Amino acid sequence: MNPNVKFRNGRTTPFQARRRWLATLAAGAGTMALAGCDRAVNNARIDATLRSAEKLTYASQRLILAHQPLAKEYGERDLSPVFRPNGSMMPASPEYARLLQGGFADFRLQVHGLVQRPQSLSLAQLKAMRPRTQITRHDCVEGWSAIGKWQGVPLSQLLDLAGLKPGARYVIFHCADNLGGDGDAGLYYESIDLLDAYHPQTLLAYGMNGRDLPVAHGAPLRLRVERQLGYKQAKYVTRIEVADSFSQLNGGHGGFWEDRGYEWYAGI
Repeated sequence: MNPNVKFRNGRTTPFQARRRWLATLAAGAGTMALAGCDRAVNNARIDATLRSAEKLTYASQRLILAHQPLAKEYGERDLSPVFRPNGSMMPASPEYARLLQGGFADFRLQVHGLVQRPQSLSLAQLKAMRPRTQITRHDCVEGWSAIGKWQGVPLSQLLDLAGLKPGARYVIFHCADNLGGDGDAGLYYESIDLLDAYHPQTLLAYGMNGRDLPVAHGAPLRLRVERQLGYKQAKYVTRIEVADSFSQLNGGHGGFWEDRGYEWYAGI
């Protein structure tokens, strides 16, 4: 990944600028380690500094975005001729293969956790709910972007259908793709807070560019949370968990890549 790559509009995103600043900070800490500081201690301090900067960014953006502004939407003529997939292209699980072979007729999305009415919804039931269609830009942390047309059910509808219990703070998306690791440790997952969950452009998308969502882009369902970077757009979503914390889940940082050093709040 090259955080200095600019998007097609020629501008460096705030996220990329922040990563450059953090990289400079980390490099300075590395110099200290060469001077004789204990490497493990310095690594812990660097990680704590990165997490502290992320909390500051999150708090600042939450203050600015509290009134729920929309990400820019585009027209049909702006659609990218090629929208490259990233991450998994095809989950390897036998269960996913079975669902795909049946056209996802047996697929069920589970909604559970801190909800009053747990749900088990078929793809047909999701498509029967009030849809939203939006044309937005997908910005990848690797530096590329593409514009696509998404159709799906606003996440707010599902949360209202299930009803949130007191203490609910986060929505966690469990996925079918395994990016490596033993058992559940390698399964992809992501999380967002309730402000993003109730944003009008936050969708569980089942359609892309006027067709059913392709497998390489996360069929049958993927998350679209348009004000954050691409790795937050979880593919192959099978289960939604509402929780008061994600600290006890896997690495404790709220997502597959976050457990491996990425920022939890990837706002752009």
